[in-house]
Amino acid sequence: MRLATFNMLHGRSLADGRFDERRLAAAIAGLDVDVLALQEVDRGQSRSELLDQTAVAADALGAAHHRFAAAVVGTPGEVFRASLHDDDGVDEPNYGIGLVSRYPVRSWRVTRLRSAPVRSPVIVPGPGGGLILLRDEPRVLLAAILDTPYGDVTVAATHLSFVPGWNIRQLRSSVRALRSLPGPRVLLGDLNLPGRVAGLVSGWRMLGRLPTYPSPAPRVQLDHVLADPRGGGALPPVTAVTTPETTVSDHRPLVVQLG
Repeated sequence: MRLATFNMLHGRSLADGRFDERRLAAAIAGLDVDVLALQEVDRGQSRSELLDQTAVAADALGAAHHRFAAAVVGTPGEVFRASLHDDDGVDEPNYGIGLVSRYPVRSWRVTRLRSAPVRSPVIVPGPGGGLILLRDEPRVLLAAILDTPYGDVTVAATHLSFVPGWNIRQLRSSVRALRSLPGPRVLLGDLNLPGRVAGLVSGWRMLGRLPTYPSPAPRVQLDHVLADPRGGGALPPVTAVTTPETTVSDHRPLVVQLG
């Protein structure tokens, strides 16, 4: 079983600042994973050719099962509002996370996480980027119970706040939500928490420890694959962890091979 999490920067390349569907599809296909958690995902955005990028990723992996969960309706950094339910803003631009699986999905669950009430400084990558004060976005946790060769496994994707402290609060909320689903349980995502902090805060086991950000020469791990030690049932052992280079995004994907 190969798992990966990838903050894909809505498919934008740092080299030219552009989105290209073929470039994104090639980057995703090269991961060759069974389960893929995606962050910074567009659906219906003009900057990404109005595509459903989760569907693009699923096609690239030959995966029959996928779902997009909007965190906001609108465009981050411009005009947006919180997405309150799946039917909100269907015919408008959306932005959020995705989960793709080659394994059948028994059921899905969405948990919404409130945004921080303050603005915080962040570094915007690429041409024209720099340090700016950004309004935080609402976040979302997307979980699926998968029918795998190892039995039922709960996997979840999320992208937590960049506001220090608030991301810790969101991680603890995510852990509580996932504990109501069957084990074993795995959480994948850009948690905006460096290194061991994600494991210490959650109490979950880090399945991979490699730097993922910034992509040209990673120095810090913001992207994580965590397993609940109280999960019930057993996952196969970790046999490989990689952070392959891709032609898109300011993050590298974190890929974990189990068994």
